Amino acid sequence: MSKVLGVIPARLESQRLPRKPMRTIGGQPMIAWVYERARRAACLHQLLVATDSVEIFDYCRKSNIPAQMTSAAHRSGTDRIVEVMSREPADIYVNIQGDEPMVTAEHIELMLKPFRENPDTEVSTLKVAIEPEEARSPNNVKVVTDARGRALYFSRALIPHDRDGAGVVQYYKHLGFYAYTAAALERFASLPPSSLEQLEKLEQLRFLENGVSLTVVETADDTIGVDTEEDLKKVEEYFRRLGGPEKR
Repeated sequence: MSKVLGVIPARLESQRLPRKPMRTIGGQPMIAWVYERARRAACLHQLLVATDSVEIFDYCRKSNIPAQMTSAAHRSGTDRIVEVMSREPADIYVNIQGDEPMVTAEHIELMLKPFRENPDTEVSTLKVAIEPEEARSPNNVKVVTDARGRALYFSRALIPHDRDGAGVVQYYKHLGFYAYTAAALERFASLPPSSLEQLEKLEQLRFLENGVSLTVVETADDTIGVDTEEDLKKVEEYFRRLGGPEKR
């Protein structure tokens, strides 16, 4: 495959969970867990952390984790990766968010599969089947796809709507990992935030509103994106049961 660069965007401050990337899980900062697990993906030619925090940057440097400083003005992880793109040329960029310590090499491999199978792939991401109770939460972003696996829409609302209450709907949660071609990333950076993106607070809608297709691949392995203290406790318990990050 063409050169694939993995980037872990990491911002120190978070409204709901202050100092999130440096919060510890089993005695190790979350950012280290994300890096150590993502680096197992053999498809990545290079992997680095992109941050606007001197503290995170210094921790990475001391821990032999490749890292780059990026602007504090970026509104999203994708914007941070666009800055990295200006310094690190690659054909495909993989966004591995810094609050996803349950990421696996398999997640990353699945996202790159469409690029191998279809040269027209522009962006890929992941979905996982969830129960209706989970789907009702606006914290779980849902995705609906067409017959070819391309995203039709993402929403915090319950989609699709079961109008007749048949109860046979399979809901899918969107996992916040992405792989983009360099051209798709450049297109994203050239476009202003779209109306639906601003309404739902979902940056991937900028692609859809501007005609950029997203291929959505199903995975059986859900993750917990860490946004709250409760999420952090759930992740700690998950790894405690597994016996540590090296187990999975």
